[in-house]
Amino acid sequence: MFRIGGHVSISGGYPEAVNRQGKIGGNCGQIFPGSPRGWKVSKPSKKEAEEFKNACKENNIKPWVVHATYLINLATPKDDLAKKSVKAVQEEINAAAKLGIEYYVFHPGAHTGAGIEEGIENVASRLSKLDIPENVTVLLENTAGKGTTIGKTFESLDRMVQKSSYGYDKLGICLDTCHMYAAGYDFSTEKELESLVDKFDSEIGLKNLHVLHLNDSKNPLESEKDEHADIGKGYIGEKSFKLLLSHKKLKDKPMVLETPDSGKGYQWNIEKCRELREK
Repeated sequence: MFRIGGHVSISGGYPEAVNRQGKIGGNCGQIFPGSPRGWKVSKPSKKEAEEFKNACKENNIKPWVVHATYLINLATPKDDLAKKSVKAVQEEINAAAKLGIEYYVFHPGAHTGAGIEEGIENVASRLSKLDIPENVTVLLENTAGKGTTIGKTFESLDRMVQKSSYGYDKLGICLDTCHMYAAGYDFSTEKELESLVDKFDSEIGLKNLHVLHLNDSKNPLESEKDEHADIGKGYIGEKSFKLLLSHKKLKDKPMVLETPDSGKGYQWNIEKCRELREK
């Protein structure tokens, strides 16, 4: 089954996210466990967690992804921010575990001048400090590469994972199409997409790719700008998404849309993806 959905709000409680996903026609989804620009985590009660799980089961909406707050920076050279970030990640993955959500995704962060190598070492070291619950896989998301953010290349993501104490036993990758394109990974032709998939497989392994974030890009290839557009309405375009959505090695991966609020809306984007995907 093609698993595709949008990032929805938990306003009114976690079970409401399932209702919202159903209304936009999604059958998998993503949520923030609180404000994306704050540190506070909305910890679900036992009752709320059970209601969420039951609603998911009844509506066959799975899997879900918990997306980290944007404030987290595991690459930082600052000890105080690092401690705060590790604490926040731990609380968020604990919330995911309680809800029965199997994936947690975060942006590796920025080295803020300390250098890429130190940033990679910092991420690996801080990932190693986590107590990752048995039913959760923590995913590193690729970045567009602007400024001092790390995680622009497949190779750098792999090093963060491999240098941690967990490796791919408890860690994995989430690929964002806008970030990938902005970082310079082109997939506008069948040959280029095949080359990209082969590169990822050789450097990380496709079995370690658990989720795709589907977003078009408001900016051209190698812009390093993280600005999302509706599917087919940006520089990536419909043709590229048709190829990606239909690729035999990617089509069974769950896909989550993070298209802009000011755009066509998640329902339109979900329908567009279903239309572009070859049966």
